[in-house]
Amino acid sequence: MLYPQNIEQKLGFDRIRERLSELCISPLGRAFVEKIRFSDNYDLVQKMIRQVDEMKDIMQFEPQAFPSQNYLDVNYQLSKAAIEGAFLSEEEFFDLKLSLRTIQECLRFFDNKEPEQYPQLRELLGTAFQNRSDKNQEEVIPQKDPKLEIRGILDALDKIIDDRGKLKDNASSELQAIRRRLLVQENDLRKKLDSILRNARSNGWITDDFSLTLRNGRMVIPLAAEHKRKIKGFVHDESDTGKTVFLEPTEVLEANNEIRELESAERREIIRILMELTARLRPQVPTLKRAYTFLGIIDFVRAKACYAVELEAIAPLSVNSQIVDWKNARHPILLASFKKAGKSVVPLSITLDSENRILLISGPNAGGKSVTLKTLGLIQYMYQCGLLVPMAEYSTIGIFRNIFIDIGDEQSLENDLSTYSSHLTNMKHFLVHSDRKTLFLIDEFGTGTEPTLGGAIAESILEDLNRSGAYGAINTHYTNLKVFADRTSGLINGAMRYDAEHLEPLYELEIGKPGSSFAIEIAYKIGLPKSVIDRSKNKIGKQQVSFEKLVKELEIEKKVFADKNVENAQKQRQLDQLLEQYQSLKKFLDTEKKTILNTAKIQAKELVKTANQKIEATIKEIREQGADKLVTKEVRQDLQDFQEALVVEKIAVANSPAKEEQEKDVVEVIGGDIIVGSLVRIKGQEALGEVLAIRGKDAEVAIGDLKTTIKTNRLERVSKKEFKQKTSPKAKLTGIDMNEKIQNFSFNLDLRGKRGEEALVDVDRFMNDAIMVGYDELRIVHGKGDGILRTLIRQHLRGYKQVAKMEDEHADRGGAGVTIVRMR
Repeated sequence: MLYPQNIEQKLGFDRIRERLSELCISPLGRAFVEKIRFSDNYDLVQKMIRQVDEMKDIMQFEPQAFPSQNYLDVNYQLSKAAIEGAFLSEEEFFDLKLSLRTIQECLRFFDNKEPEQYPQLRELLGTAFQNRSDKNQEEVIPQKDPKLEIRGILDALDKIIDDRGKLKDNASSELQAIRRRLLVQENDLRKKLDSILRNARSNGWITDDFSLTLRNGRMVIPLAAEHKRKIKGFVHDESDTGKTVFLEPTEVLEANNEIRELESAERREIIRILMELTARLRPQVPTLKRAYTFLGIIDFVRAKACYAVELEAIAPLSVNSQIVDWKNARHPILLASFKKAGKSVVPLSITLDSENRILLISGPNAGGKSVTLKTLGLIQYMYQCGLLVPMAEYSTIGIFRNIFIDIGDEQSLENDLSTYSSHLTNMKHFLVHSDRKTLFLIDEFGTGTEPTLGGAIAESILEDLNRSGAYGAINTHYTNLKVFADRTSGLINGAMRYDAEHLEPLYELEIGKPGSSFAIEIAYKIGLPKSVIDRSKNKIGKQQVSFEKLVKELEIEKKVFADKNVENAQKQRQLDQLLEQYQSLKKFLDTEKKTILNTAKIQAKELVKTANQKIEATIKEIREQGADKLVTKEVRQDLQDFQEALVVEKIAVANSPAKEEQEKDVVEVIGGDIIVGSLVRIKGQEALGEVLAIRGKDAEVAIGDLKTTIKTNRLERVSKKEFKQKTSPKAKLTGIDMNEKIQNFSFNLDLRGKRGEEALVDVDRFMNDAIMVGYDELRIVHGKGDGILRTLIRQHLRGYKQVAKMEDEHADRGGAGVTIVRMR
């Protein structure tokens, strides 16, 4: 049950119906728009919703594959064809041909899809084209496949009607022969008349701009009136001024008569063909009418799908029970009008369930309370009329049997009803008919009469509505109703949020607490005298003032804490990123440390192993030579040289831990004696050092921080330049100061005036810093111009997997000249 009768006008559904009519291609679809009705049949609503959802997918993902024209209404032609002896004209058959082709394209579209694709639309198609049984017979009468019948009719039309809507020459052999003879006669006639016309022009009887024309279906020549007797013939017409006559020469009279006879024969043959074609069509009229019903439904469903695409509407999760659990719902009409103006609608999130069935909404005037009620009523009404609704995917919507609304002023002079009387009349209907499957919406509950009495009556009505188990939403300013809702099971307070500091509405619904009317604060803002406001405070009493003050303070505190929560959440994200980077770096350093230590141990083992082998070989050689002094001295000298080499290698390893640093270029040596202070290199080694002292053939050399004694004949001098080059300390890797990086990072990048390559380098640097510091929204200013730089930047940004979305800035803040980048 719906209440009142004009509920569609009150909710604004009549404007949605108008928009759907505009989106329909033909009167076939518009006829179904007029038949839209509210339904509480859950299965029927689900079927309609799924049909629209499937068509929406087609419109979004393969619109070119689905026919979008020639949805023609030919029901009149079909009714005419059903009459025995009647026949359709060429134009009527042409409309039939075009629309049947559209139907065939629809059928072909679904035939080319997998069976599991678009099941609801396939079921709709099957219902329209299934074979019908004779109700007077016990058995089903075998019939042809309706799809094949339509294809046969279309083939027959294609053979006879051309793409201009005329009968083809080969529609019959007789028609072809007549038109061939007619063409020959017309050509002969034209040649004769052209000859007469040239002769008349040469004699000056007509001007050069005169040419052959038709009068009364006969071909004639125009002739100046004063020369009409110069040529024998019949005058068929004259100009308005009487200066020109249209004359049929005597010598072409028979030719014109022959042409007229052939034209009559052509018309008779055309009528015969059309009657024959109509007779062939007549038995298929019932099948064709079902096919055009299907075409109308497809046009209707297509219009609903196009409207859903406009609104970004969806098919939310639906349950066969009474529930409202909507996230980010938007008023459809506001959404469409705001889109045109470049504005955005503040979304509504609302929940009504078995525990909190009735929502009592309070707050200041012009804060969005009435819009909230209309959004709730209109979206629920839309859904139960089979339309997709604008809300988030994770919403849940239920089914109601009754929708009652009391919105707007219903005072009536004819029935002598005041505003308050009309409200009470509505409340009477609500109380009598409300049950657990009812959704009611009441705007400005209890107003229109003395506030104390109005509030008391409203509280009593609310008590009975709660007892009925109905679901609903109520707007009110009455404090007693807010208190009642707070202490009564089944009711819950809600408030339209308000910026208490700047006294501006936020149009956001907050469920769980009552709102303030902010009457005192708004009076201050408007500029009422302070004395008047102070007296009003005294009149309403301290309790009411304290309540309003408390609500205002809570609103301010909530805003402050909400801002703090956003700030803390951002800092927490930054800390998490820093911790992740620290742990990653620590893991890397630990791994590198283990690798270096293992490498050093292996090298040390190899050195020890080599040294032991050398010692053992030396001892063996001394023994084999019989401990000869000369040989022993030479062997010891070799051992000492080997020891020095180990020391040098050890120094080289200590000073060059990385393998890459050991692979140096060849050091350039210079000539000269080795003296104290010489810069030297050990022959065959990369280690460089400085000579500290000379003791005979031995030299004390400082290699880095180590000192060693080496034979002078194993040293060679190098230049100061070479020494500095090879021993200068390498630049050390430094870490990144994340605190400094975060403090100095700007989320805004201005690229105006830069060339493409230069801009992309800046974008890469900007994106790397943004990813490092963890910003979730960036702003790139590139200007509008021809859009080349914008296109280049956006194509480049698509290569970043961290980028979730790109869009233009708001029109007031740069529009298409600024790209907003939202990160994952």
